[in-house]
Amino acid sequence: MSEQSGVSLALEEVTASIRERFGVLCAAREQALVLSRQVIQHSSRSIRAVHRREIVQATTSLDTAARITRELRDVLAAHPSLYWAGYVHDSQKEYVEAAAMLAIVQCEPLPSPQSLGVELAAYLNGLAEAASEARRHVLDLLREQNQDAAQKVLALMDDIYFELITFDFPDAVTGGLRRTTDSLRAVLERTRADVTVTLVQQRLQDSLQTLQEHIQKDQP
Repeated sequence: MSEQSGVSLALEEVTASIRERFGVLCAAREQALVLSRQVIQHSSRSIRAVHRREIVQATTSLDTAARITRELRDVLAAHPSLYWAGYVHDSQKEYVEAAAMLAIVQCEPLPSPQSLGVELAAYLNGLAEAASEARRHVLDLLREQNQDAAQKVLALMDDIYFELITFDFPDAVTGGLRRTTDSLRAVLERTRADVTVTLVQQRLQDSLQTLQEHIQKDQP
């Protein structure tokens, strides 16, 4: 065998090994993309069910999202370059949002990143998304004339926002948390305005009702 043939053979072995490795990575990536989409789908279904007060369905969808999230982590355990890709972050963020929304509606403590098995940046962004999503729950409570519950949810939205703005770190570390909290601030201001207007209107209505009762009482 010539020296040139030996070099070519060695190169072929190297490229064959790389090709095999790429094949494994591509297979893992395709599986991870499917699982990520499933996490997002079931998380979205859970959030929709929460707003409809279908708690059993919301819990079922959330449990499915949790199981697939764990499966996704296992699939990518040997492929850190794929695990830290954006689609995994996005799916975990949606899962956190769904879990936090269920906790908010049920007046339960917010889950921790450890209990959910998600990365910290995904957790913080998902929490911010849940706080924004909670605006719809506040409006539902106002329509039901349950101002006390609406104020409690608004206070929790406030707490989440003021905790999140303390994370003054680069976006590369927080996963773009600054943009998410900026969006939350706008939602929070609109929600506070809606609650304030409703409370003022209710107080005015109560005052008019009291005045009317006094007038009727003083009439002969």
